[in-house]
Amino acid sequence: MNAMPTAPQYLVEAGLPARDRDTVLGLWRGNLGQDARMTAKYEWFYLRCPHGEPLMQLLLDVPGQAHVGTASAGRRRLEWRGRELRAGVLVDLAVLPQHRSLGPALMLQQGLIAAAGEALDVLYGFPNPKAAPVFKRLGYAQPAQLVRYARVLRHAGYLRERVPRWLAPAAGWLADRVVACRDAWTRLRSPHLRSAWADQADARIDAVWSGSPKGDDVIAIRDVGHLRWRFDESPLATTRYLLVKRAHDRALQAWFAVQRIDGTLHVRDFWSVDGTDGMAAMHVGELVHAARKAGCSAVSVEMCASDAQRRGWHALHFVERSRRPVFLRWSSPQDAAASAPLFLTSADEDE
Repeated sequence: MNAMPTAPQYLVEAGLPARDRDTVLGLWRGNLGQDARMTAKYEWFYLRCPHGEPLMQLLLDVPGQAHVGTASAGRRRLEWRGRELRAGVLVDLAVLPQHRSLGPALMLQQGLIAAAGEALDVLYGFPNPKAAPVFKRLGYAQPAQLVRYARVLRHAGYLRERVPRWLAPAAGWLADRVVACRDAWTRLRSPHLRSAWADQADARIDAVWSGSPKGDDVIAIRDVGHLRWRFDESPLATTRYLLVKRAHDRALQAWFAVQRIDGTLHVRDFWSVDGTDGMAAMHVGELVHAARKAGCSAVSVEMCASDAQRRGWHALHFVERSRRPVFLRWSSPQDAAASAPLFLTSADEDE
């Protein structure tokens, strides 16, 4: 006698951001950050993205006939050798506590992979290192890492854990003066530049992007339209731009999109007329000068980049602090872009 087939415990269904807003927000509640923040993120990231609606998957508990999990891939535009690539950044995996096991999470990710096979050229993400075995099991490769570099500007707090506490203020003051003099001397010897703050991206950024070399890297398109959505319209953080210009004609040479948090200036994105050939040390020097002038205690930046791109940062004494894996899964593994080097920053995440 043949046994009756067992009904599936879960099914994965394609979601629609506009239709399934309340369902997804309900699944996020208590699982992904503050409710008000996540609601604001949904309106911006899911409903107003200029690159198209995110791919969304919903996990249905068949016996209970209720959705118990969700995962998405936000749309991004990448470029390789002048060819635009359709990309998706993995975001917002949430499963209700009573259904948290490897199976449901895998099913949601497999649903995204199936949807991306038709809609996208590549999926990428920055998962917790502990999740690496799961992503490799799903066919993702780990070709690179997102590395965080930092530069201390005010040393008293940094030295407090390394010298006797009574000595830290004086030693910090002395270190600040020495380092500031060294930076000033380097800046004096560099070509004459001027920098200014701006609260929004403007059309000059497009000229820097279109005129810069892109090399052989797979890179996110950094035009003004993307920056306005990614930073200026985001309800999650306040971003400002440091615009670096030549002194004699005020032509824009480089820009940095930054967020100040607890005294540290976090560089979320950047680009220059030198493109993938690297951010010049003199441009990084203007960033350091502006951060010190604004009273920041440190500057931090995350990037997945070539040696050439990191050279200007190293010249201004940025040192590695941490790193995270980057995982990619190409819809067509034979795509020539799949073997190209990557250029990514923390702006290429979801928030």
